[in-house]
Amino acid sequence: MGKDTLTELKVRHAMRKQLIVLGPDDTIDCCIQYLIKYKVNAILAGRYGEKPLGVVSKTDIMGAWYSELPLSTPVEMIMNSPPLFCRPDDTLDSALNTMKSNKIYRLYALEEGSNAVIGAIAYPDIVGLLYHYCSHCDQGLFNKRKEMEQDRVKRYKVHEIMTKKVESCQEDIALESVVEILSASRFGAILIVDNDNYPRGVISKTDITLCYRHGQDLSVPAKTIMSSPVALCYEQNPVESAIKSMIIEDLHRLFVIPENRQAVSGVISLTDAARLRSGSCHACISSRIRVDKN
Repeated sequence: MGKDTLTELKVRHAMRKQLIVLGPDDTIDCCIQYLIKYKVNAILAGRYGEKPLGVVSKTDIMGAWYSELPLSTPVEMIMNSPPLFCRPDDTLDSALNTMKSNKIYRLYALEEGSNAVIGAIAYPDIVGLLYHYCSHCDQGLFNKRKEMEQDRVKRYKVHEIMTKKVESCQEDIALESVVEILSASRFGAILIVDNDNYPRGVISKTDITLCYRHGQDLSVPAKTIMSSPVALCYEQNPVESAIKSMIIEDLHRLFVIPENRQAVSGVISLTDAARLRSGSCHACISSRIRVDKN
């Protein structure tokens, strides 16, 4: 098996050290406030100094709203338990395998020799590290110093790694149905389209979480809460260009179209980019990457 960009990289090279831990008795309302304030997709539940009891994600929040649980409900009633863990010196490759096999978005890093959580690793963290290498590489798409050499590099295109299945619905569908579709599909967002199947907006789990806290009714049409315009890219765009757009604009996904005014053919997310297990071009091999061993 050939080496890829993640070879020899460890969880500690990419994990984020800022962690939020709520007590099991803290409310769903409190959890939502922290999710939105810190722009995270999940929060640990437990007590400081002890191994966490569970994790509460926006998917769990969405399910609580659908089940008509009051915002005063303790998070221990909806958390997933136990969380999945790794160690800081585990390889990023093994962390990716664990996330993929368990169909989860993140792992929490336990300090060596203890049960103290010292970091978290998720798909965006891995993509951010890969993009850091791409942006400093002589073969990088946005490196102006090596334009001649760049022309000879074969780059991954968006259509090569995008997810072709896209969940979509019409503008007038009830929000309740949107929640059902997202819960069944495990996608982070649903595309809202018009009668010609052209994208008009997007509803994400963040949008639904905010609706829950603001007391929105599940019967309202999707178009009343959708975000617009839709962030788009083209099938033939380089992956590096799509990643840069997502990082700069703080987006988790871009919907993909073949050409202008055509129907959406797929979606590319930070998860798809992380699963590429490389940089954004075929020239990217581990021997060209210097890793800070400290």
